[in-house]
Amino acid sequence: MPLILLSGYPKSGKTHRSQQLIDNFSTRIANSDEPRTKRLKIEHISDDTLDLDRNVYATARAEKDARATLTSAIKRTLTRDTIVIADGLNYIKGFRYQLYCDAKAVQTPNCVVHVGTPGEKCREFNDAAKLATDGRPYEAEVFENLVFRYEEPNGMSRWDAPLFTVPFDDEEPPFDAIWEAMVGSDGQSKVVRPNAATVLKPATEQDYLYELDKTTSEVIAAITTWASDHQGEAGGEVKVEGSVVELPTNVPSLPQLQRLRRQFTQLNRQHTLGKGRIRQLFVDYLNDSFQR
Repeated sequence: MPLILLSGYPKSGKTHRSQQLIDNFSTRIANSDEPRTKRLKIEHISDDTLDLDRNVYATARAEKDARATLTSAIKRTLTRDTIVIADGLNYIKGFRYQLYCDAKAVQTPNCVVHVGTPGEKCREFNDAAKLATDGRPYEAEVFENLVFRYEEPNGMSRWDAPLFTVPFDDEEPPFDAIWEAMVGSDGQSKVVRPNAATVLKPATEQDYLYELDKTTSEVIAAITTWASDHQGEAGGEVKVEGSVVELPTNVPSLPQLQRLRRQFTQLNRQHTLGKGRIRQLFVDYLNDSFQR
């Protein structure tokens, strides 16, 4: 089921809004007579649930690792029967786009809930957190840097749509609108088509995998035979049934060639290439690899 992505300034109240969504949606699920709705689960993922320190945003490397941790946690729980509430800064539009693609890959809808607390208020909350025992504040420099770099969601962008903005003065998010967009009240599942470019086409041509393995093995055998017959020579051309492999000065060893062959077959195992094209494409792949 859907991915609900919260976004906002640090200390804007995203966790509070997340808890409001969890409480409301949990009640809807418990009171529903729809079997599809009754089996739904809610997963709340945040910096706190992942035990990520606020200081991870102080350096680019640590922040990158933290985003990878958040992404992995979301992808593990993102299924058609789970409502995932991703409660984090999510301030980079490229990161939101990545999560949008992850949601489309499992054919489930997503939305962005923008917690629109003004920067001045967030600064006040962060200062107050410094005086609290369990406030978990941001360092002043980190806070200002995050506010400066924040890329506000735009409902015109497909990865930020549908966009629900929750002003600071609103007592609660628009529960009905979010539920309708993500789950629906018509008894029908919200199904999203994955991006065509990311859908792997199954191999349909008869004996395709056999031909892929056989043809690439023949090319490797031709190269090793040439190398055996031309020991000590620095590079050369190996003709393989109309195609030409251009060997570099340092002729690759058999293990190196086998590694390239495995890479090529893995890349093309799920895609149907015409049998007559396999040899030439593999030769082109080798020539390109040798030139790097």
